[in-house]
Amino acid sequence: MAGSSISPGTTQRQSEIPPQRTPPGGQVAVAMKAVRMGTELLTDAVAGLDEDSGKAPSLLPGWTRAHVMSHLARNADALVNLLTWARTGIEHQMYASKADRDADIEEGAQRLVQVIKEDLLAAGQRFEFAVGALSDSEWSASVGHHALGQISVAMVPMMRQFEVCVHMVDLDLGIGFDDLPPALVEPLLGAAARPNLAVGGGPVTTLRVELADGGQRTFELMATDRDGEVSGPAGAAVGWLTGRTNGAGLTGELPDLAPWR
Repeated sequence: MAGSSISPGTTQRQSEIPPQRTPPGGQVAVAMKAVRMGTELLTDAVAGLDEDSGKAPSLLPGWTRAHVMSHLARNADALVNLLTWARTGIEHQMYASKADRDADIEEGAQRLVQVIKEDLLAAGQRFEFAVGALSDSEWSASVGHHALGQISVAMVPMMRQFEVCVHMVDLDLGIGFDDLPPALVEPLLGAAARPNLAVGGGPVTTLRVELADGGQRTFELMATDRDGEVSGPAGAAVGWLTGRTNGAGLTGELPDLAPWR
C-alpha cells in the first residue's frame, strides 16, 4: 500500500457546500479542514467501484467494501446526532443501540453500490451542514458518547477524521496510511495510541513517532514483559496501533497490543 503520497483530487462536491457559519479556531477548524480533505480523497477512491468491486471483501473480517461505506455513512449521521445534541440541548445519542447500529450497516451493505456511494456523499454533506450550524458558544457543550462517556462536542470533527482515514485504508483500494498526507495521518496518533497507553506500574514501551516536519511525538505504551523502545513514521505507527498492520516500517521490539475495538 505504501507509495508516493496522494493529494486531494479534483472532487469539488464538498467545496460546493456553503458553510452556514465558520467553526471557531483551534481544534475544530483544523479537524474540519482535515475532514474535508479526507472526504475528497475517499470520494475519489470509491468513485470507480461497481457492483462487483464494491461488494468485494474489505480488509475488515466479514465486511465487504459495501459494509465499510455503509458504516461510514451511518457514522456521519451518528455524529450529526451529537452535534444536534450540542445545538439544541436535547439528548441525541449516536445510535439507539449497538444492535440497531449493526443492523443498519448490514442492511445498507445490501443496496446497489451506486446507491451506497450516493448515500455516503449525502451523509458527509449532512455532517458538514451540522458542523456549520453550531454557534461558537455551542462548541463548548458536552455530549454523551457510548464508549467514551461525556466528551466535548469539539471532539466530534476529529472523530469523523479518524473514521474517514482509517476506513479509507480498510477499503483495500491501494491506499495505506503511508500514502495519506501528514495533515491527515499525524492527528490520528493520539486516538490510535489511547487503548494501549501505560497506566500505573509495569514495563513500558516508548513509541517515538517521527513527524513530517522533523518533530517527534512520544507515547508510553504498556509493554509485554520489559521496557523497550519502538520508533518510526506516523503512518507505520497508526497502522500498527489500529491493528491494520504488523508494524512494518517500525524499528524495535513490538509489544503485544490490546485488540482494536
